[in-house]
Amino acid sequence: MTSPAMRREAVEQVRKVFEVSERRACRVIRQARSTQRRKPEKRNDEEQLRKEVVMLASKFGRYGYRRVTGLLHNAGWQVNHKRVERIWRQEGLKVPKRQPKRGRLWLNDGSCVRLRAEYPRHVWSYDFVMNRTHDGKAFRTLNVIGEFTRACLAIRVARSLKGEDVQECLTDLFCQRGVPVHIRSDNGSEFSNEQIRTWLNELAVKPLFIEPGSPWEAKRGFIESFNGTLRSPR
Repeated sequence: MTSPAMRREAVEQVRKVFEVSERRACRVIRQARSTQRRKPEKRNDEEQLRKEVVMLASKFGRYGYRRVTGLLHNAGWQVNHKRVERIWRQEGLKVPKRQPKRGRLWLNDGSCVRLRAEYPRHVWSYDFVMNRTHDGKAFRTLNVIGEFTRACLAIRVARSLKGEDVQECLTDLFCQRGVPVHIRSDNGSEFSNEQIRTWLNELAVKPLFIEPGSPWEAKRGFIESFNGTLRSPR
């Protein structure tokens, strides 16, 4: 779909080339004459908004124009995503390519290795994320998400998190949200030790472990994607 500015320019080119009236040129282009004569109004805040968009795009390199629009709303701007997208493209900012459809990651035989979540409490995923504070000291976060809803169920933060902390976090979640059928994780000692496995077995929760070195296998990509978003600067 062409913009009104491009259509107005096309009408002028037709007039110059064929030396016809504006009425006839508009009829050829199929454009209303009122649109041809309308002068676009330049907003007073256009330049300031453009600077804000470029600044946010430079600061948050992972974000697209929709998330930048959300940041502008938080800052008090009353602007819709279409206007931000127009500025985004005019400035030549990054436009994410359309991602190809990926093949299925689950098996037809219902194997738990590639089990797909089919309802809210079917499959949960949990994982640790390591980070550091401004003084260089390390801390960990335990993230739990629901694979069907993609919702974050819990984030536990501490300098050190062990198997007991994992069990305590899951206990709180099970009491609040119910017990899932499966819970997916890597083979870390905090998730695969005998105490955790025995406890989950008593609650009829089936643990799903991915192959070492394959973080994106078996729908594990949901928690990996969440971890990447969590690490991105705010």
